[in-house]
Order: sequence, then C-alpha cells, then structure tokens
Amino acid sequence: MALHRLTSITMGVPNVEETAAYYTDFGLTPVGDGWFATRDGGRQLRIVATPTRRLVELHVGADDADDIARVASNLRRMGIGAVAGPAAVTATEKATGVRATVEIAPRVEQNAVAATAYNGPGRYERTGARAPGVLRTDRVQPRKLGHVVVGSTDVAVTQAFFTEGLGFKLSDVIKGEGAFMRCSVDHHNLLVLRAPVTFLHHSSWQVDDVDEVGRGAMAMLEDDPDRHVWGLGRHHAGSNFFWYLKDPAGNFSEYYSDMDCIVDDQLWTPEILEGAKGLFNWGPPPPASFLKPEDLAALMTGAHSNA
Repeated sequence: MALHRLTSITMGVPNVEETAAYYTDFGLTPVGDGWFATRDGGRQLRIVATPTRRLVELHVGADDADDIARVASNLRRMGIGAVAGPAAVTATEKATGVRATVEIAPRVEQNAVAATAYNGPGRYERTGARAPGVLRTDRVQPRKLGHVVVGSTDVAVTQAFFTEGLGFKLSDVIKGEGAFMRCSVDHHNLLVLRAPVTFLHHSSWQVDDVDEVGRGAMAMLEDDPDRHVWGLGRHHAGSNFFWYLKDPAGNFSEYYSDMDCIVDDQLWTPEILEGAKGLFNWGPPPPASFLKPEDLAALMTGAHSNA
C-alpha cells in the first residue's frame, strides 16, 4: 500500500483552552503551537479556533515522491484542484470542506507490547500473580491516532475523494449510512457518515489492551463523570474494544485496542452492515446522543455550541 498511516488531524473548536486541557487529561502530550503528541506517532492532534466544532484538516503518510505524483494525478483526473509538490499534495474535499494532505512521512515504528497473559478454562497462562492490568497505576497514554469519523452531506462524493483520489481502501460499508476506509493496515482510519451537516464525530486513539481502555476511561470519569458517552463494548466493524468520552466542545474521543489488521487486501472482503451490527457486537446500547449529537441543530445553523 502506497499510503501507510493517518499522520495527524486538525480539530477546530470554539473553546480551544478548555478542549486542550481535556486532551491533556486524555493522555496526549502538549508540544506547543496547539499540537499534541502520542507515545509512538509523534505530533498527531492540533487544536485551532473555529466558530463551531469541525474537522479542519487531516494528513496522510506516504512513502515517496512517486506516491505523491500518483495522488496528484488521480485528483486531476477527477477534476479536483490540488496544490502539489515533490513531497506533498493538498486538496479540499467538497462535501465536508476537510483539507486533506498526503505527505512523505516516516512509518510509525511500534515496539511490540507483550500480550497480556489471560487465564481461561483449562488454560493457566498466569499463575501465582495478579493480572498485570490490576497492578498498573500510571496514567494511560495513547500509542497513536487510529481513526477519525466525520459527518458528510454526500457520502458518495466524500468516499470517492478518499478512495479514487487519495488511494484509501474500502473496508466495510454501513448500508445507506457510511463507509469505513483505511490508509494503513488498520481496519479503518476514516469513517464517513451520512449527516445533514459536516462535523467531527470522534477521534480514536490506540492503547495497549482492553485494560488500558477501561483504565483510561475510568480515570477521565473520576475527574468528570459527565464525560461518559458509551462503553465499555466491542465493535463488529474493526472488532476493537471501545469506550467513548466527550470533550468540552462536544466531540467524542475513543480509547480503543485490538483493531482488525488487513495486511493483504486480497484476503479481505468488505461487508455490508445493517442495523446495530454496524455499531457494536456487545456492550450497552449506544445513547441517542451518540447517533445524533445534541448540538446537531446548532451546527446546522452555524450557532456557537459547547455541548
């Protein structure tokens, strides 16, 4: 695959300082100029001021100049204006207004984390010791940015921009509602959902295992129980464990672990998902505010909202 990762996103919010404090609590490291870093991915989130909350920009990593030239050619063939150079190409997706940049960037190198030893029926992989997950005391720090979810007024147009233009691969489809796409070996790096207005639904951040999903969320809720949105659960699309929280601007943020990995495209067949199966395999049902954010009407009118 010419593309290899989602390198960063720029999030626009009306309340920058309050939102920045939230993502510091979430486990990201402030590195200046509105940027936040993960443990393995480097600078991956930038927070800027905008009248309403939205995804302003996303950056995608590619290996070399040939990849950049190929993306630029694809966009020209589609009649999409782009600014291209030897190391990057930038274009704006029409339906969402999101500015996308494909750039030459190093691949993320992640040292393998030892698998947690779980005991099971007739299988004792850990004896004479408590589970590591109950002994950890340090604050959870995400490893990397995994994916972002954005609402689009025209899913087909947005999907075509990312797949035919930038070179994303289709992973799964939510019938009539959206498309999971990838620019790495992870099941998805972008989910586009049908919506009456464009907005940032959530960003998702990888942690080591399901214990870190739970520990991270519980630490956030100890500071402010109103941050809770949905979890703990396990998705069907992507198979990952999840827990969603809400930042002060109204965007959701997700801790996740154990995402499906697609190394050989020929061995994966996209599935058409319907109903609840497109959302989760097990866990509590999603609240209405997850499916239709409470500030959606305000976003449609362009009104200021710190949901």
